[in-house]
Amino acid sequence: MIALIDIIHRFETPFLTAHGDKLLPSQRHALSAFQRCRTTLAAQMKVQCEACCKTEYLPHSCGHRSCPHCQAHESQRWIEQQQAKLLPVDYFMLTFTLPKEWRTLVWQQQKVLYDLLMNSAWETINTFSRHDKTLQGNAGALAVLHTHNRRLDFHPHVHMVVPSGAINVKQQRWRVKKAKYLFNHKALAKVFRAKMLDGITKLGLSVPKGIMDQWVVDCKQVGSGAKAIAYLGRYLYRGVLQEKDILFCDEQHVRFRYIDSKTKKTETRTVTGVEFLRLLLQHILPKGFRRARNFGFLHPNCKRQITLLQILLRVHLQAICITPRPRLTCACCGGIKRIIQTRMPSRPSSKAKDIFAPDVVRKTGEVIM
Repeated sequence: MIALIDIIHRFETPFLTAHGDKLLPSQRHALSAFQRCRTTLAAQMKVQCEACCKTEYLPHSCGHRSCPHCQAHESQRWIEQQQAKLLPVDYFMLTFTLPKEWRTLVWQQQKVLYDLLMNSAWETINTFSRHDKTLQGNAGALAVLHTHNRRLDFHPHVHMVVPSGAINVKQQRWRVKKAKYLFNHKALAKVFRAKMLDGITKLGLSVPKGIMDQWVVDCKQVGSGAKAIAYLGRYLYRGVLQEKDILFCDEQHVRFRYIDSKTKKTETRTVTGVEFLRLLLQHILPKGFRRARNFGFLHPNCKRQITLLQILLRVHLQAICITPRPRLTCACCGGIKRIIQTRMPSRPSSKAKDIFAPDVVRKTGEVIM
């Protein structure tokens, strides 16, 4: 396995020379965070074994949401929280993709156009739900923005996991639709295109030239929705590429593997080290942007509504069981290590190791991813 930090150390200088003037502040911050993560450059924490009283210093992790070493617990917690909201109906995954002609404009106006993409996709779904002969009500959706394809190219699209049910607030009715397809994908694409064009006009931006009349919206059934949520959760944190998929690195090139979305076969891609860093960092979202959002009756403000639906539909309610954070264990005796002090200055002369220590610690006794 090739460590990302080794690739950064090797190619950072030529990368910044070639692309430094084009980087967003969030991308520069990510590059710096990846370099410090769990190394002697990071702040230290003092830990002591409760059994043998051995004391040592360990480096903090960076805690960045795109770091391949961090946020594992946050990812699992998000999956468990979303799966706790599942209803006993069929679920569909709708994928709204922007044409390639839009990618330059989206790159230049990331924050506003990512937001427009997600809101337009949701408004399209909710419009169809309200006018559907069976549903006749407001939908709910879990949305996750992706900016990459499996080859790591810039490919902005949004996945919407949608239950095949809707709530009519005025009539206080819950209706369920049983069908192979939730809505017609061609009709969805036309309405989605219209909403995006209208949003672009309201923002005062120019519509990209050579825009296609036919856009693509994919709609497929995903059963109970649990597996679809787990799939999206894998890409919500920890970046777009795992270190185990980096196969080779020399003085000029980096090779990584991916699974082709069409053939489902494992493929490899070889690029220069500078291009590899560019591919990774272009998917760092602007500061403060929320990649995952809940809409309609799945919004966090509708907790009571979801609970009432689950009761009426006879869903077995249970408290959300969040997987506990992994505890620090002593290498000598296997006892639990207790955190004594955090955020200590780096100690180059100490015995701090560049290891995968538990993630960022924010207060004594608590390990935070």
